[in-house]
Amino acid sequence: MIDEGLLLYFPAPHSFTGEDVIELQGHGGPVVMEMLLNRCLELGARLAEPGEFTRRAFLNERLDLAQAEAVADLIEASSQAAARSALRSLSGRFSEELSKIRDGLVELRTLVEATLDFPEEELDFLEAARAFARIDLLGEQIAALLDRAQQGSLLRRGLAVVLIGPPNVGKSSLLNQLAGEDRAIVTEHAGTTRDALRETIHLQGIPLHIVDTAGLRETEDAIERIGIQRTWQEVGRADVILRLVSALASGADQESKRERETSEIDARLPETAVRITVRNKIDLTGELPGRFESTGQIRIDLSARTGEGLSLLEAELLRIVGWHAHGEDVILARERHLVALRESRDHVALASQQGDALELLAEELRLAHDALARITGEFTADDLLGEIFSRFCIGK
Repeated sequence: MIDEGLLLYFPAPHSFTGEDVIELQGHGGPVVMEMLLNRCLELGARLAEPGEFTRRAFLNERLDLAQAEAVADLIEASSQAAARSALRSLSGRFSEELSKIRDGLVELRTLVEATLDFPEEELDFLEAARAFARIDLLGEQIAALLDRAQQGSLLRRGLAVVLIGPPNVGKSSLLNQLAGEDRAIVTEHAGTTRDALRETIHLQGIPLHIVDTAGLRETEDAIERIGIQRTWQEVGRADVILRLVSALASGADQESKRERETSEIDARLPETAVRITVRNKIDLTGELPGRFESTGQIRIDLSARTGEGLSLLEAELLRIVGWHAHGEDVILARERHLVALRESRDHVALASQQGDALELLAEELRLAHDALARITGEFTADDLLGEIFSRFCIGK
């Protein structure tokens, strides 16, 4: 005797995988569950591979590929908005919208092929069916779906935000303000932060992975030097870099020093990351918070101690990533979904420009159709399936 429990039988094709499935439920506890699992293995069972159950559901046509990926997204969701979005994809909302667009592409492809196959009939199928107007409409529908998918991608992966600047400029105070609690040690002594401190917050549902780093300066302290090296490693992975400067710096010598330090830091920042200058400590100078832009450079004046101007920084972070609320219509998309939607949009745009070149028009519509079909797995290479399901939890 190992345990007392339940055995549930799910007959095909009504189980999650579409196959005959039994489920054993015990009282829990790692030791008892391990004993039960080991006994099952002794009797001939084997451990499931990562994502194997969901992969079987896909192969047995219980789910399409977009729904299968939504299973992993639902499990890994880091916010309520992301979880609701993943559940919508799992229920088939994303696939249904893709299906409507694909049906429109199929109709257009049929019209174009008919025109190519029966030119002697002198029937202008395309003109009669307003084909080019319908192509433009499909392009708009794909663009709208892509926009919602891009917003969902932000919900899924979040944004890596790194705070950099010289010591004692207020990086840890800003992290605490953004997090809404004291997560970092704040003192008047420079160099308090020796290692990267990570905190994830949610801004309108978007996960912001904020990293507070060691102050950038020349130092003889061996531990602090290691912290500064790790700062540059974090900077290399950043989506957004918040470069903090102090509003207290005044006078020609101070300004010259700050400009020199800023230019030295700028020279090492990755070109792909968005940069925002945060001018901190305005509460000590009596200035008002504000947003300033000059030659494409953004500066936010705020006080990390009092929180004045923090809303301006939060709004700027949302603006630079292109976030705009979609309510309950956001799709929790993956990068491969975005790539396929962009390809389809671009091919539809090229199709609308072909005019009388019907062979080219037919080819662009075919390529647009194939790109959308990759999302749901109608045409998917086996190596892609292996890559997708290998990232799932064991057995899911």
